[in-house]
Amino acid sequence: MPRTLLRAASAFALTLTALSAPAAHADDVTPVAVTVNARAALATVPETGIGTNHAIWDSNLGTDETADLLKDAGVKLLRYPGGSYSDIYHWADHTAPGGYVAPDTDFDTFMSGVRRTGAQAMVTANYGTGTAEEAAAWVRQANVVKGYGVKLWEIGNENYGNGHYGAAWEADDHADKSPAEYARTVVAYADAMKAVDPTIKIGAVLTTPANWPDAITAEGDDGSWNKVVLSTAGSKIDFVILHWYPGTLDKVGHVPDMIQLTREQIAAYAGPGSERIGIAMTEFNTGSSSNGTNTQPGALAAADSYATLLANGVFTVDWWNVHNGIGAVTEVAGHTDYGDFGLLSSGVCNSDGSVCEPALNTPFAPYYALEMVSRFARPGDQFVRAASGEAKVSAHAARRPNGDLAVMLVNTSADTSYPVEIDYSGYSPASGAPTVLTHTNGATSITTSTGGSATARTLPPLSLTTLVLHPAAPQAGRPGAPGQPVASQVTDTSAKISWPAASPGSRPIVKYEVHRQNGAVSEQLGETSGTSFTPHNLKPGTRYTVNVIARDSAGDLSWASPPLTFTTGTPATSSCSVRLTIQSDWASGYVGAVDITNDGAPVSGWTLNFSWPRTWQSLGSGWSGVWTQDGSDVKVVNEAGNGSLGTGATATIGFVGNYSGPNVLPSVFTFNGTVCTTR
Repeated sequence: MPRTLLRAASAFALTLTALSAPAAHADDVTPVAVTVNARAALATVPETGIGTNHAIWDSNLGTDETADLLKDAGVKLLRYPGGSYSDIYHWADHTAPGGYVAPDTDFDTFMSGVRRTGAQAMVTANYGTGTAEEAAAWVRQANVVKGYGVKLWEIGNENYGNGHYGAAWEADDHADKSPAEYARTVVAYADAMKAVDPTIKIGAVLTTPANWPDAITAEGDDGSWNKVVLSTAGSKIDFVILHWYPGTLDKVGHVPDMIQLTREQIAAYAGPGSERIGIAMTEFNTGSSSNGTNTQPGALAAADSYATLLANGVFTVDWWNVHNGIGAVTEVAGHTDYGDFGLLSSGVCNSDGSVCEPALNTPFAPYYALEMVSRFARPGDQFVRAASGEAKVSAHAARRPNGDLAVMLVNTSADTSYPVEIDYSGYSPASGAPTVLTHTNGATSITTSTGGSATARTLPPLSLTTLVLHPAAPQAGRPGAPGQPVASQVTDTSAKISWPAASPGSRPIVKYEVHRQNGAVSEQLGETSGTSFTPHNLKPGTRYTVNVIARDSAGDLSWASPPLTFTTGTPATSSCSVRLTIQSDWASGYVGAVDITNDGAPVSGWTLNFSWPRTWQSLGSGWSGVWTQDGSDVKVVNEAGNGSLGTGATATIGFVGNYSGPNVLPSVFTFNGTVCTTR
């Protein structure tokens, strides 16, 4: 991104009660039920999980003070040379025609800061005004001449913003600005760069599901940006790049579908071996100064989002950015918000000098959010499911290799101290007091204490709290975790789940248990003494996430395996079949066509039913039938002229579907009460 972050400010979704209003006392509030389920394992915390962006307009990017602050926050990845500047930056002469290059921001200075921070580097090669030869020369300078060992290389930044879809903020000298040209050029860059150092990883830019211009097909294209890029360049890349500026603080619930839909696109279009392709969120920020960009509400959204993205398998989340500069100055949650998208103060004043930021490198609230996440979930820990019964309280948990468990609780209420009662499944905490990490509104550090219990805690308003617990029973001698499960022979009601055997501990393994994640509750699908299991009672068109756990002869359990996610289909044969096609999509709604084929006996009237998978989806309008919606359920009844369908006959109906989050399409349709085959 450029120095001034160009993002539309959305309305502040987290309404903050006026500070003069009396705070709700914890004794007057019903305790919030929090569930932590250690059997429901998610992703393992990656080494590069906590990241941020450096930019060549920031003369402090390479200073020891900056590096030491980032190290203290647990930052493990630094991205360079700075968002949209990447597509005008030429590394060899350290210039960015049309932009400002500050002193002491060259590549060697950046790498010096990376090393002092103890982080890895991610470098964005210039796609917009550069060449594959220039990028390959940069790889040579970095890894052959200098020996920096930079492994992660992006090809361009937000290149869909080059005017191809209307909006143009990204530099692009290519005459052809289509996704096909970008994909062809990514292949050329990857070949040239890997010829210099075959060990590097190449990343390609994708659009983020439900964020413009995702799903839009421009004139002359063979599909959306993601479909075209992955279809052409999929075999040459190692990771994909998403950016997310949600604009409001209530969008964390979109993350699981956002990442799952990205994985499904990779699997559908990138070709054989696509499971190797990782997902990087190389720019993230709340996206609106009205939300508290550098005050506590923004920090809480940051902690919640980082934990959720990493738990869903993203290998890095990179805050935009370290130093950014003053913007619109407001009061948020009782503190001055400088509209600064940085982690650290730039120490500058606004244009008329009436308001100045704190001293250079003073940490803003999101800095402490990153520090909290890095102390809560460390590289090698495994996220496990956690859930809260209160919308203003979110919960995350991570299990450590030594058997400890960390639980992070986020209270987004501006005026209520919430008592929480924590229930643990698959884990028994020791009876001693836990270690407690806390960051509250306006605090300039994270406090550490020991006290209270593992099962009850009161959360101050606008706070982050992490509990670190020890296990009640020794962990030595337990079985190792089973390996990554895979699914095969998936039908509408069954799937064969297979996994590598676990290593036994001090006693033999006697069986494996297969558990389905149902929110933060596990449902055991079955058990076996072997290394595969086929449940036969699954629901059609349903996404399942399962884990496998080993149990030894003494009844001791292993850690849960890595998660497996798969989706069942619909019946292979039925008396009806349905095909849903998208006629057009504008990234917040679409025109859908539904072809209903009667494969059974003739009918003289019909009703089609389906449900929206997500709460942020709704029916806009429909035609060629009488459409109604009740909650998430949609019903279509034939019109007078299309009610009679003979065997093999097809009726086509259409609708406008609206969405404000990742658009998971309906996949299960019933025709006169019968589940149809979805084509």
